[in-house]
This record gives sequence, structure tokens and C-alpha cells, in this order.
Amino acid sequence: MSIELRELRCLVAIVDRGSFTDAALELRTSQAAVSRNLASLERKLGIRLVGRTTRRLDLTAAGEAVLRQARRVLAGVDELEREALAGSDRVRIGYAWSALGRHTVPFQRRWAAAHPGVELELVRSNTATAGLADGTADLAILRRPPPTAEYDLVLIGLEKRVCALASDDRWAKRRSLSLAEIAERTVAIDAATGTTTLALWPSSAPPAAIANTHDVEDWLTTISSGRAVGVSAESTGDQYRRAGLVYRPVRDAPPIPVYLAWSRADPPRDRDAVADLLVDLYR
Repeated sequence: MSIELRELRCLVAIVDRGSFTDAALELRTSQAAVSRNLASLERKLGIRLVGRTTRRLDLTAAGEAVLRQARRVLAGVDELEREALAGSDRVRIGYAWSALGRHTVPFQRRWAAAHPGVELELVRSNTATAGLADGTADLAILRRPPPTAEYDLVLIGLEKRVCALASDDRWAKRRSLSLAEIAERTVAIDAATGTTTLALWPSSAPPAAIANTHDVEDWLTTISSGRAVGVSAESTGDQYRRAGLVYRPVRDAPPIPVYLAWSRADPPRDRDAVADLLVDLYR
């Protein structure tokens, strides 16, 4: 059994227009074609959908249920078509945590000025590929290499590391901190999409304790509550400024590389234009 969209469209048109004749006019086809499509749909489903009399058409109980599903399916197909048409004039850039930090707004403005016909959409996706794997992004901002070789990437810049603290933390008034000092505390780490792992510290001097978090919001909440401190890219501090949190430079931590990545099998058309603009911003 293979239900076709034209059969579902015929059912909806019959109900909405009230007759086979008007449904045919709506669909720009013949009345006989409408009748055949409805009969085919009923045969495939094995149920009567429309009760036919000489004066009126009435949906059966089963027909009511099928009609609701048909409307949802057709609405989904229409949305898919709109998305596909819009996709040629849009570039979606995924990110897991902090987009481009202080460069985010300048990037958006410079892109709009240079490419007025191509919409730029930033999409937050709490995944290791920032939306590339599930198709919600065409390009992705990553701060660690993607987990497989399915993706190409280019280094667009480096970011310093900062330590996030509760605003009433005893270190909040410090100008900077060291990795050794931070290791004395409980450190919040997001192993799935965060930029900090235990490899940041010597194996002989790891953090005193770890607070595991599952995304940036959970990480921020854990830190602002005073339960832990955290280390992240400076872009996190730029993008998530909020009451109850302060950020201080980590003076001896290596910088974090920032990559632009995309699917090797389906490289997006605008990748070079995006990369050139981002590299220029990070200089």
C-alpha cells in the first residue's frame, strides 16, 4: 500500500468544497479523477471515508480521523516545500554554546550588507556537530574538532579562556586566575558540547571535584548558584552576561580554536563567503 499525496488532497478538497464537482474545480482536474482518487484511498485503507447520497456527502467516523491526519501530512509537505525554496536564499549556522561571542552582531551586520539576498540564521543546537548531523544547520561554529571525518573544517580564529564565577564568590574581585587555583575547586564540565575537559589540567593535578552539566544553561546555573566554577571560551562570557555571574581571564590556559565546519558530502554554497568574513573578524 502506498498512499499518494493527490489522494489526500482530493479527500480534503471534497470535504472543504462540499462536492466532487467543486473539489475538481479546486484541484483543476476532472470530477472523474476526484472520484477515482477517493476510491483508491478508501481501497488502500480498507475503510469507507465518505458516505455518498444523492444530496450530500458526509464523512464517516473513520473518515474524520483520516481527514485530521491528511491535513497534518499536507501541512507538513507544504512546510517542507517552503523550507526547500527558502533554503536557496538562506544559510543556517549552528552553534552549541556561544555563537561568535563579541563578533556575533558585527558578523550579522556585515553579512547583511554584503549579501542582502541571502538570509543568515543562527541556530543553537546542543550537539557535538552543532546541528550538522541532524540537518538543522548548513554550517557550524565548533570549538573542538567534529567527532567523525564526515566534515570539513577551517580554523577561523582563537579565543582566550575565562573562568566563570558566582558574583559573590571569594575570587570575584580577582583580576585573573590560574589553572592550578581553579583545580582547587569543584569545576563544572559539560562533556558533550563544552570546550573544557580534564585534559586541560596535568593528570597529576586534576580538579578537586567535577560537577557534570548537560548544556550551557545548566552550566551557567550551576556556577551562578555557587556550587562550582567553570572554564570556557571568552565568547561564552561575551554572550552570557547575566546577574549573578562574573568572568575572569585564565592567564596560563591555552587558547581555544574556533572552527567553521560543514558536511564533506554536501558542502554548502556559501561556505567560502562565511569563512572569509569570519577569519577577517577574528584577526
